[in-house]
Amino acid sequence: MSRQVVARTASDFQVSNAVRGLWLAALAIGLVLAQAIAASARPDSFADLADSVSPAVVNITTTTMVARGTGPGAIVPEGSPFEDFFKEFQDRNNQGDRPRRSSALGSGFVISEDGFIVTNNHVIDGADEIIIEFFSGEELEAKLVGTDKKTDIALLKVESEEPLAFVPFGNSDIARVGDWVMAVGNPLGQGFSVSAGIVSQRNRALQGAYDDYIQTDAAINRGNSGGPLFNMDGEVVGVNTAILSPNGGSIGIGFSMASNVVVRVIDQLREFGETRRGWLGVRIQDVTEDVAEAIGLEKTAGAMVTDVPEGPAKEAGMLAGDVIMSFDGVDVEDTRGLVRQVGNSDVGKTVRIVVFREGKTQTLKVTLARREEAEGAVPAVQTEEGAEEEGPATTEMFGLTLSAISDELRAQLELSDDATGLVVTDVSEASDAFEKGVRAGDVITEAGQQKVSSASDLKKQVEQAKEAGRKSLLLLVRRSGEPRFVAISLE
Repeated sequence: MSRQVVARTASDFQVSNAVRGLWLAALAIGLVLAQAIAASARPDSFADLADSVSPAVVNITTTTMVARGTGPGAIVPEGSPFEDFFKEFQDRNNQGDRPRRSSALGSGFVISEDGFIVTNNHVIDGADEIIIEFFSGEELEAKLVGTDKKTDIALLKVESEEPLAFVPFGNSDIARVGDWVMAVGNPLGQGFSVSAGIVSQRNRALQGAYDDYIQTDAAINRGNSGGPLFNMDGEVVGVNTAILSPNGGSIGIGFSMASNVVVRVIDQLREFGETRRGWLGVRIQDVTEDVAEAIGLEKTAGAMVTDVPEGPAKEAGMLAGDVIMSFDGVDVEDTRGLVRQVGNSDVGKTVRIVVFREGKTQTLKVTLARREEAEGAVPAVQTEEGAEEEGPATTEMFGLTLSAISDELRAQLELSDDATGLVVTDVSEASDAFEKGVRAGDVITEAGQQKVSSASDLKKQVEQAKEAGRKSLLLLVRRSGEPRFVAISLE
């Protein structure tokens, strides 16, 4: 009996050792795999990447003739005993008030072997001469193909006897926060320089309608403008454009225009020498929670139309108060997304637009015009015809003092002869309307998406909204002709 127990125990011991050995082997393999993954996630060096892309990155020097008076002032104070001396010195050197040359530095990168180069518009804006210096030290003069101020992108062209090294664009939409990136350029005029960091955030907007910036902590300084931001595959995912800094130097907050925006702009500049963006022809604002509740919209999304001047949208039957829910098959989240999508659409394309109107949706077919052609014209604001109330009587509602449009108010506010509505003559600072930006001098032209020309019209819309169980009433308010919707609480 004891021998059998001992034998069985020894067998168990051997099995246990085997299991432990297998476990240790699996752990070792796991550690090796973890190290391999860590190594691939964080490169030991950016040297190979820098070597591969550097021949396509260029320094850009621009020269501009400027009037002497526009440059720096005198180098000695006015009235100084040295003033006459320096004046004579300048005269002897034929400077005086003659125009002088001003130079600026920037960066760029080659995108084709036949010499197309991308940079920022602000790098070459107003330049009389553009010189491209390549990594090899060779210099060539560039010609301007076209620019786009809205995205701060410019396309240049050089003529070379030999094919040029170039870099491809990558897909900026798949860049992830935390991905490694490398910025290359000519910071502070020091020549070719590389800095590395990560994607800090995507889809940043600064001030333009078409902004789509990649934020990065890779060092970007003056002179880096127009240079490329590379992913680890050597693809350009952004064009270094701006920094956020209190002192003009890099503090780790840089912005690169996303490559998917740049590619479309470059393609149009290359083909037409200018951009050709789609134009819908509406004024819009974001849909807020109270606005959505006021019109019975189930979710806070879309772009609310505040005005429809002459243009494609009006021809298709779009109305002020419509909420654009879908454009060309893509859901509209907010005004920024809609503006970018319309701008990226082809001029002359007919698109289907789903709008929310009076509690239900309907589809409109709109043929897009060209934004650049429409921007030069100031669209007229359409107004509704209606009767005016006689007399100077005022009404107080929502903390607002309201008056029908009189000849005196019409002249004072410079309203058109056919303008109708209720003029806000005073606003209580404790009111919901004041918090939402309504001010004296504003004109309420619609309530509940129906025109109002008298206090009774407004009261009628209030009653209907309450009967429908609404907590707020949507007002269309115009200030200096500019319309916007405001949802006023009824509680």
